[in-house]
Amino acid sequence: MAPVTHADVLAAAQRIGGRVHRTPTFSSATLGAEVWLKAELFQKTGSFKVRGVLNKLASLSPGEKAHGVIGISAGNHAQALAWGAAAEGVDCLIVTWRSASAAKLAATRGYGAAVDLEADDPAGAFGRLAVLLEESGRTLVHPFDDPAVIAGAGTVGLELLEDAPEVETILVPGGGGGLVAGIAAAAPDRRVIVVEPELSTAVHAGLEAGHSVPVTPASIADGLSAPFAGEVALEVLRVHEVESVLVTEAEIEDAFRFLYERAKLACEPAAAVGLAALRAGKIEPGAVGVVVSGGNVTPETASAILAAQ
Repeated sequence: MAPVTHADVLAAAQRIGGRVHRTPTFSSATLGAEVWLKAELFQKTGSFKVRGVLNKLASLSPGEKAHGVIGISAGNHAQALAWGAAAEGVDCLIVTWRSASAAKLAATRGYGAAVDLEADDPAGAFGRLAVLLEESGRTLVHPFDDPAVIAGAGTVGLELLEDAPEVETILVPGGGGGLVAGIAAAAPDRRVIVVEPELSTAVHAGLEAGHSVPVTPASIADGLSAPFAGEVALEVLRVHEVESVLVTEAEIEDAFRFLYERAKLACEPAAAVGLAALRAGKIEPGAVGVVVSGGNVTPETASAILAAQ
């Protein structure tokens, strides 16, 4: 049995119900009658990440909460954990790296979290995380490789299928694998495909190798900059035979422009990768659900992509 099951996702939905937005599912005449866009960019803190955070925080004991939590993220999980911890009255420390999005870090601090910026890159940040975990006694809220976090993320899939039960294939952005693992658990009877940039292939490489392997993310889709995929997430993906597709930077930018200009969804590049695979012809036509996972993009990045047509 997978470490995260459909029952776990249903339990997460009950646990976090009323605390997160039920985000809309849109159709697009341009994309065709059988394509639906699940707009998680309208979620609290601008991405799906709060779902897993709230589910994990709900599992902590009073003693664990008293010692505070720690997370690692370039932005979306950082913001979600900072917001969720503040809502629970829990002290929060975020570990990240110096090149992380300044706008996302500003939002993280704005929600009340402290930020550690000692690391130069994602790999170094995970090393720094291990040190701070041992020193601080805080509880780790992992961005993508914790069963409770994965189950919470999977509630995206439950909502998508409630709104569009016709969907046969679900396209999900892949970073560390938590979101796609959760959706695979939520939709065991559907075809689930993880889509990643060719320049950030943590899940693809992990599935190919049969275990987590280090990668060096370099894509404009910085929300998918995991330096490795989670072992728990990979196990779920193997059980459900999740497929992997890679897209180019040009394909991501094309999908990003479409979502802005035609679907009116001001997403981030990471959230456009699923549609990128569809528009590039890498997914055969059919009833397809596309997860648009977040909207935390700087005006500078957005304007540069939109201007480069």
